[in-house]
Amino acid sequence: MCPPEHFTVEYAINPWMDITVPVDAALAVKQWDLLRNTLVDLGHTVHVLEPVAGLPDMVYAANGAFSVDGTVYGARFRYPQRADEAGAHRAFYTRSAWTYKTPEHVNEGEGDFTYLPGAHGGVILAGYGFRTEPAAHAEAQEMLGRPVVSLRLVDPAYYHLDTALAALDDHNVTYYPDAFSPASQRVLAQLFPDAVLADRVDAEAFGLNLVSDGRHVILNTEATAMGAKVRAAGYHPVHVELTELKRGGGSVKCAVAELRR
Repeated sequence: MCPPEHFTVEYAINPWMDITVPVDAALAVKQWDLLRNTLVDLGHTVHVLEPVAGLPDMVYAANGAFSVDGTVYGARFRYPQRADEAGAHRAFYTRSAWTYKTPEHVNEGEGDFTYLPGAHGGVILAGYGFRTEPAAHAEAQEMLGRPVVSLRLVDPAYYHLDTALAALDDHNVTYYPDAFSPASQRVLAQLFPDAVLADRVDAEAFGLNLVSDGRHVILNTEATAMGAKVRAAGYHPVHVELTELKRGGGSVKCAVAELRR
């Protein structure tokens, strides 16, 4: 995770960003601290990436890379405003003795990739349509040695995979069908017949932008209906207020890069 010490909305690169509404910087830090403490209280180790002045979106740490079994597929950002974030993430992983793979193609890390080690022998789900290039899916497959299933995103409000789909455990997912093309919806239905299906209300509340450890599902306080859905599916929802981070187009998952050794 990366603290939002420099977080602001000074440019608009997704439909949620409004440069006319000021960010409450102190509240953003307070909410981020609450998320970090919630994860620690649930028994997880949180590593902190140092924020860099001039990179206000570094708080969305999930976008900086994607790791599987100790190998890291680095990010290459679509927009120049975020390009320098990739170097900060690369430094963190190389310093920590991960195997780091530098990408040739545009991809935004866990924003558009997720991994389910227990599903279909271990499968990567990958989004495209707005940020990550389809060619990055093949590149990730070669670098990580896991099969990649490409899913086309069609609604600009859900510009990253992690705004429209999340892994609930090693085997199953939750997703908002209308964020995907009809063909991608058919693929998801075939791969995950027991998925928890979300609706537009859930998606607009960033209820899919969650983190799950297989038992606890951490999601923002606005996603009450989504919380009820995951509870009905046998998980324990844990709500955290992240209203300020939503101003930049992210929530719980955007703020957390999962480290898969």
